[in-house]
Amino acid sequence: MNAIVLAGDKRRKSSDNEGDKPQLENKALINIKDKHMIEYVIDALKGCTEIQKIAVVGPVDKLDPIIKDKVDYIIEGTDSIVDNIILALDCFPGDKEVLISTSDIPMITVEAIEDFIMQAKQKRADLCYSVVDKQVNDERFPGIRRTYARLREGQFTGGNIFLFNPAATDRCKTFIEKMLEYRKSPAKMAKVLGVGFLIKLVLGMLTIKAVQDKCEKLLGIKGAVVISRYPELGNDIDKPEDVDYILKFM
Repeated sequence: MNAIVLAGDKRRKSSDNEGDKPQLENKALINIKDKHMIEYVIDALKGCTEIQKIAVVGPVDKLDPIIKDKVDYIIEGTDSIVDNIILALDCFPGDKEVLISTSDIPMITVEAIEDFIMQAKQKRADLCYSVVDKQVNDERFPGIRRTYARLREGQFTGGNIFLFNPAATDRCKTFIEKMLEYRKSPAKMAKVLGVGFLIKLVLGMLTIKAVQDKCEKLLGIKGAVVISRYPELGNDIDKPEDVDYILKFM
C-alpha cells in the first residue's frame, strides 16, 4: 500500500482549555536531535515492507530541500486536513487502502506501523483508527500527559495513523474532518456522535463497538478501532513543552 504524511504548517487554533498557550506553527520542521521531526516518520514508513510510495502534503518550498530524496511526492497543502488528504489521494488513483499519518510523532517505529497495518487489515474496514490504552502509555512513557477517553474497555488516547479506503471519501468527508479535528477531545467527538454518546462517555459506559456501529449507521461505511500496544502512535507534539517530554524518551 501507499502512504500519506500530513505536514501542514498553518498555526493551529488553541482549544478552549488551552487558553493562550503558545502552539507550534510548523511541527514537521522542528529539529529534534539533529533531524527534522518529519524525517522520523518518513524513515519509519520507508522501513515498512508494506509501504510502497509516500506522498507528503505541506509547504513545498520548505519540505523540498529536506525530504525530496526520501519521498515520491510533495504536494502543496491547504488549511483543511481532509482536503490535503484528497489532494494526496490523487497520487494513488485506484488504491483500495492508503495509510495516513501525521508528521508530529517522532518516536514512531517500523514495528508500531507494521503492527497497526496487520491489525487494521484484519478489520476489513473503510476507516480504521488507532488508539492507545492509558496503562500501556503510562508504563512506557511515565509522566507524559495525554487526553484520554474513559470507555467501558478502559481509558484510551487517540493515535495518529489511520487506514482509509479512498472509495469512502465522498460519503464521510465532513465527518472525518470533524473527527480528525476533535481526535484529542473525546467530549467533542462524542457530541458529533450524539448526546447519548456524550452521556455514556461521562459515565464510562461507552464501548468501542458502539462507536464503530454508530459510524456505520451515520455514514454507511464500516469503521474499526485498532488498540495498539505501541504508545509511540499516541504521543504527538502539540506544544513547545511537548518537545522536552519527548526528548526524555528518545
